[in-house]
Amino acid sequence: MIKVGLVGYGKAGKAVANVLAQDERFELCWIARRSNKPTATEIPVTRLNKATFSDWLEQYPVDAIVDFSDSEAVLEYGDAVRQRGLILVSAISSYPPETMAYIRDLGQDIRVMSSPNITLGINFLMLAARLLRHIAPFADVGIVEQHFRDKSEVSGTAKRIAETLEVDEDDITSLRLGGIIGHHEVIFGFPHQTVRLIHDSIRREAFGTGAAFALTLLATRPAGLYSYEELLLDMLRQELQGNGEIQGVHA
Repeated sequence: MIKVGLVGYGKAGKAVANVLAQDERFELCWIARRSNKPTATEIPVTRLNKATFSDWLEQYPVDAIVDFSDSEAVLEYGDAVRQRGLILVSAISSYPPETMAYIRDLGQDIRVMSSPNITLGINFLMLAARLLRHIAPFADVGIVEQHFRDKSEVSGTAKRIAETLEVDEDDITSLRLGGIIGHHEVIFGFPHQTVRLIHDSIRREAFGTGAAFALTLLATRPAGLYSYEELLLDMLRQELQGNGEIQGVHA
């Protein structure tokens, strides 16, 4: 069983907490958040603070940390995580360059997975899109992303897809509509056919199953900074060679 600490307890964090707490492979030991607001959970909760975080880890030791907070939180807990050799799964949509450099440095000593979208489906979509782009570099490519009304910026996942496929970010089509959690679509236009790769996040619990998948794979890896795609590709390679079993996903 992997003991886990969760950083961040917004809408996504709450959904992730529900998934991890119900998965027999994990023990959700605590939640750290910036807010002092009351939290309706029996799990121990602390306020994220660099000065006190090491003491918190001494009182509530864990094997791994899952971060669903903000781009600056890692600067509060990163040193303590490095000192203890913990696993870090980061689901932050984007980091400033200097913070990303800090995360790369953490990867010299510990196992780190950083991805702007931690759902298994979207990372499989990116892997499939990259393969099709390699097979048919002549095809036209369009990227569409749809999210909830209050999301102002262009999806970090869509930007990542564009970067992977060498598509200009200005060519991403964005829609903001009530009731949509997250929709990403990659369209390949051929002379006589089209191929559409689509991923829809139906519930935020998909982030939790994605985090569980990443934790399971990272537990078997050496220190390093990994992308979700790298973990997924390595697992698929083992599966195709008949040397591995798919263990990371539970229904």
